[in-house]
Amino acid sequence: MRRGDRLFEVIEILRRAKGPISAQSIGEELGVTKRTVYRDVAALIGQGVPINGEAGVGYVLEPGFHMPPLILTPDEIEAVTLGMLWVQTRGEPELALAAEKLITKLEVVAPDKYRTSFLQPAVGVAPVAQPDEVLGAAAIRLAIRHRKKIALKYSDNSGQKTRRVIWPILLGYRDTSRIIAAWCEMREGFRYFRTERIIEAEVLEDSIPRRMDLLRVAWRNATDAERKRYEEGA
Repeated sequence: MRRGDRLFEVIEILRRAKGPISAQSIGEELGVTKRTVYRDVAALIGQGVPINGEAGVGYVLEPGFHMPPLILTPDEIEAVTLGMLWVQTRGEPELALAAEKLITKLEVVAPDKYRTSFLQPAVGVAPVAQPDEVLGAAAIRLAIRHRKKIALKYSDNSGQKTRRVIWPILLGYRDTSRIIAAWCEMREGFRYFRTERIIEAEVLEDSIPRRMDLLRVAWRNATDAERKRYEEGA
């Protein structure tokens, strides 16, 4: 790896880190010695990159540091391309169009020698049939974004139909279906709803009466507790 590329990777590692990260850890990821990392960090600090820390303690990149123009590696381009192709084939039309626009934007800023990776990608995704939905995924995402309740008539696994009001938290995408994670007012608990089983639906003007970040934490905790009970029972 060229030194310039390695310095860039050091910054990327520091950006991803949740706390101080040692020269040993940085070196192991880059395949270089601690001494090399010490020199690289010193060089970055000399160039004005706001890195705090010292040898034996760990390094932290101060918040607010802006990276130079976007530089993508071939693997990063293929990772992005694979994700965008997946969205184009499995997302609703609005997200599919957004994915196409994003690929075009990334193609413009990518180095010239890598642009063929966008035009002739080495990865691909097989198309699948889209689920039939009464309430479109775009409307569900908008309800989540604006913290709005959804009233729906739902058919469960056994075919029983119920009317519910839910607080949508997350819209999950699968190959051939989409699932809403939500708080269900009728059940007074977190539930999951397959969008193709929704018979009737309406996004209400009523706002979800809890902060979304707190609701998500409660949902994750409930999910973790349920998973733990399942594992202990198994």
